[in-house]
Amino acid sequence: MTELFASGRIIDLIILMVIVEALLVWFYHRRTGRGPTFAAVVPTLTSGALLMLALRAAIADLSWVWIAVPLFLSLVAHMVDLVRR
Repeated sequence: MTELFASGRIIDLIILMVIVEALLVWFYHRRTGRGPTFAAVVPTLTSGALLMLALRAAIADLSWVWIAVPLFLSLVAHMVDLVRR
């Protein structure tokens, strides 16, 4: 378990869970017509996933560019979410 956190693989699992959540929201709405639409949750989930990517880059000790780009794109996704609300 320590290795999972130390290596940053836990972040990979979290990103995978975000993708699964997006698919479940899409499937549920398509099947029942209830709940949020896929388009309504994409900016929020994208913002969160990009924050996780930035964290993953930081844990992996990558160049600052690999941290800054996902952070900036997360901000853009967050702003899209705010404008849509």
